[in-house]
Amino acid sequence: MSDDDKRILRARDFWGSIVLILTSVFFLIETRTIPLFEGSSAGVSGIQWYDSAAIVPLCIFTSLLLLGCLLLGISIRAGGAEQALSAVGLGWDRFEAIRFSTIMVCLSAYIFGLVPRVDFIIASALLLSCLIWGYTSGSTKRMGLVAAIMALAATQALAFNASQALWSRYNDDYFTLAVWGALVIFMLATDGARRMTRAVPVISVIVPLFLIMAMAFGFRQNVPARTGLLFKQIEYHWFVTLKPLWNS
Repeated sequence: MSDDDKRILRARDFWGSIVLILTSVFFLIETRTIPLFEGSSAGVSGIQWYDSAAIVPLCIFTSLLLLGCLLLGISIRAGGAEQALSAVGLGWDRFEAIRFSTIMVCLSAYIFGLVPRVDFIIASALLLSCLIWGYTSGSTKRMGLVAAIMALAATQALAFNASQALWSRYNDDYFTLAVWGALVIFMLATDGARRMTRAVPVISVIVPLFLIMAMAFGFRQNVPARTGLLFKQIEYHWFVTLKPLWNS
């Protein structure tokens, strides 16, 4: 990597760290509205801190804030701040515009369309598959394809289950699962020779599965789409099948 490329990278790190810090601070402020420490109302004792729904978002966004501060410090020491503020060498071109815009489409579709309505494991598996496969090769065609796939799944969920009363329906779960399955088949058919491509489906399932089980059964947190297609079965067997075996 040339010196010019390094300066461009550090300038991008500077702006990226600023966005990450501001986003983390915003969500940390919003998390303050969730009760954390024990309290009482009308003589009734409230929750303990370790049962609070604020624990997971506090840990996540505090970690992101520290990561943003670390990235900002590295960028400043490497001259990225001077490079960024002077608007020299940012390298914003067509490729960068496509990459940034498609990532925003993927994240927006996931956060606003899928997470409230679709089973967390299925929605997260689709997102991770799209991000890993779509952006590791640097192909703009792949970026556009995965953005269209995420938008399709989110549009279906919003169109058929827009209101909160309909979030427990399974049609969006089945549709998103079918979209993810079609994407996996397409990935393996067109790029199956690469080891990373073959690992994408496994990673995309294991990561959200581990995360949601840790949230729900480890930290006892509320999880999105609790009545989702997969998590409902996991929760049922956790309390009905596994816990009685352990207790006995």
